[in-house]
Amino acid sequence: MASSESTAAGFYRLSWLQRIGFGAGDLAQNLIYNTVATYLLFFYTQVFGLGAGVAATMFLVVRLVDVVWDPLVGTFVDKHTTPWGRYRGYLILAGIPLSVFAVLVFWNGFSGSLLYAYVTYVGLSMLYTLLNVPYGALNASLTRDNEEISVLTTTRMFMANIGGLAVAFGVPVIVQAISPTGDWGTAAAAGAWQTTMTVFAAVGLAVLIFCFSQTRERVVMDAAHQEEVKLTDLVVEFRRNRHLRTLAFFFVTAFAMMAVGNSGAAYYMTEVVHHEELAGWFNALGVLPAFVFLPIVPAIRRAIGKRALFISFLLVGIVGLAMLYFIPDPAHNVAWVLVAQVVRSIGIIVATGYMWALVPEVISFGEWKTGRRISGIVNALTGIFFKAGFALGGVVPGIVLAATGYVAGTETQTNGAKEGILWLVSVIPGILLILAIVIISRYNLTDEQLVEINREIEARHRSAGGGD
Repeated sequence: MASSESTAAGFYRLSWLQRIGFGAGDLAQNLIYNTVATYLLFFYTQVFGLGAGVAATMFLVVRLVDVVWDPLVGTFVDKHTTPWGRYRGYLILAGIPLSVFAVLVFWNGFSGSLLYAYVTYVGLSMLYTLLNVPYGALNASLTRDNEEISVLTTTRMFMANIGGLAVAFGVPVIVQAISPTGDWGTAAAAGAWQTTMTVFAAVGLAVLIFCFSQTRERVVMDAAHQEEVKLTDLVVEFRRNRHLRTLAFFFVTAFAMMAVGNSGAAYYMTEVVHHEELAGWFNALGVLPAFVFLPIVPAIRRAIGKRALFISFLLVGIVGLAMLYFIPDPAHNVAWVLVAQVVRSIGIIVATGYMWALVPEVISFGEWKTGRRISGIVNALTGIFFKAGFALGGVVPGIVLAATGYVAGTETQTNGAKEGILWLVSVIPGILLILAIVIISRYNLTDEQLVEINREIEARHRSAGGGD
């Protein structure tokens, strides 16, 4: 099916195959990195043999490495072009080694080795950046059309949640099914974890190749400006682009909230609800509402506006988190646990899914002010902040578990440890959602302003004899 492109330069409309192809890139990344974000702490403490405090420290160190690495990657991809385009080539160049490292991270061959854990996790994180930053920049290179970007983003999030569902439901089910002891939280399950991750990584790589085949860069920075890009642009852009600053801080809180809650989910179902066999269903219900609500997000945005959309659904997420905390005797009220998870996920999925549509907006705003479309730099900045959120999500659970007396392998945890787990799945994410509402309320770049900004940019290109 051919793409349908509007007559206005830069305002391209894509076919559904192209939209799905682009969104498939996020599906692939979720199959790999979402598994790491959701289960790696659990794997390290329950299977690999690391202490919670040691693992938390390692998560922090890896994120500090990212603070240095992400801007280097963003600068590099804006200054250089691969044989297959400025951004899309990294789907293959980074995707292949990333798939290998995803398997190595969940290998128990060096059980308990902190050095091995550091080497493989740092390597995986660096390769993920080398893939994710250009993929994020690819979004802004497909079109300037705001409505098309809205559809692209919801398609991308729909595909991402297919990957999220596979991870949330599939990982616990597959690991427990092929584990020789039928569980997933002991050293005996090590081989099952590696086999599961091998399957997910292989499928993820195949999907990345499909994404590569369906994307085409149309809106990129003029080659004349390419050599002007420098590392310090990251700081300069952050200082002068107020909408980027708002979005960056929203990313920190949103990803910290998701990472903390996701990391605590396995402990919650195992130690508080005492229904480990339902962990897959609990996680799946954190994803399934996406398939109902994401397709109607563009219509909701048109009806009530971006800020109202974010605030409304963030409030829904807070209600769901409060329900999780106040359910009495969760072990005997599992149905209410699952209902609360659905309510929580409806709010969080829509708000955190649509935030990606704002990235091309802040890129265009920066281009309007400076004349340069530094998509790689901007995505490196957002990458730093969402990984800062992940850093909190990786560090906080380990600290909370250690501080409240959680002991891996103990048949019954203390009340303090159970309360700590409740804080991970409910209280801390709730506090972060409240902070997210305050932050996103300051984002005031309207759709009408954005249309005028993009038209002015294209008019500049035409008057200069340029174009896309």
